[in-house]
Parts: sequence; structure tokens; C-alpha cells
Amino acid sequence: MRWALAVGIAVLVAFELAVAAREGWLTWKTLLPLELCDAAMVLAVTALLAPRRAAAELVYFWAGSGSVLAMLTPELPWNFPRWEFVVFFGLHGLVLVAALVLVFGLGLRPRPGAPWRAFGITAGWAAFVGLVNLALGTNYMYLRHKPLVATPLDGMGPWPVYIGTGAAVALVLFHLLALPFRREWRESRGRA
Repeated sequence: MRWALAVGIAVLVAFELAVAAREGWLTWKTLLPLELCDAAMVLAVTALLAPRRAAAELVYFWAGSGSVLAMLTPELPWNFPRWEFVVFFGLHGLVLVAALVLVFGLGLRPRPGAPWRAFGITAGWAAFVGLVNLALGTNYMYLRHKPLVATPLDGMGPWPVYIGTGAAVALVLFHLLALPFRREWRESRGRA
């Protein structure tokens, strides 16, 4: 199952890049996996091929929050059955399934403190991406401005307030995603 998921993600990414090259919109900026969902795709494939708890933990939090939110509020000008629509939902859906397989199927469950670790890594990633945005004039992770279509960011205030609000929402989501493991963590502390 994990190999099939890894291959599925890789095939969809390769298909998208091949179409981008054929249609002339493939650039080095589109190749950089700096969007959080793109980074989650790379990490998911890596964790599926070489399962590690730390990677599975981060994929779980990124997919359970970012990938789910992306699918609920997609920034897409196309609808089904356009290939862009299918690839977008296919990739995000496969990353979410990969996270669930890693955590619940392979038993690579998040460890105590995981929400805070995931938040720290996410904040560090956002800081790195923010520097890339400044250097290249890009808008990865919507750190320079909101998307042109309506998203939940619209209710989070103007720039840069929505970045802090989004970070707070992410932290809450990470803690909610950790709820299935809280009892296990309490029990492990009791045995220690």
C-alpha cells in the first residue's frame, strides 16, 4: 500500500510537470516545492519509501490541516473533469491517505509534544519560504498577499495579521489532530 501511494503521488506530479513543460508554463519557480502542500507531498513520498516516525508525524499534521483545508477551499479556476482539478484533488487526497497509512496503518503514531514540534517546524519552514519570497518576488504560502480567490484567509485580517492568525489556527488544528493520541501519551507518562 505504501509503495502504491508513493508511486501514485510521483506519477501525478510527473504528469503535471510534463503537461506544464508541453504547455510552456514550467519554470524553475513551479518546480520549487515551497508551498506547504508541495513540501508535504515530498515528505509523504519520502516517509512512504523509508518510514520514519518524525517524518510520518509531520506529514500527519500537514496533511490533516493544510491538505484538508486546500481541498475544502481550492484555489482553482477549473472544475471537474479538467485534468488540473483531478491532479489537484488526487495529489492532496493521496497525501492525506499517506498520512493516515503511516500513522494508523504502520503505527508511526505522533509522540508526546508532536503538535508543538510540528508547529515549530512549520514556523521555521514559513520563515525560510518568506526569505525565498523576498529574494525571488514570489508568494509561496501566501506570505506576501492573500490568494485572488476567496479563502479562509479573508476572515483572518489584512496582511500581515492573517499570517499570525493563520499560525494560531494551525496550532489549534495540530492540537485537535493530536486528540486521538492523548490517552496513549498520558498512559505512557504514567508508566514512566
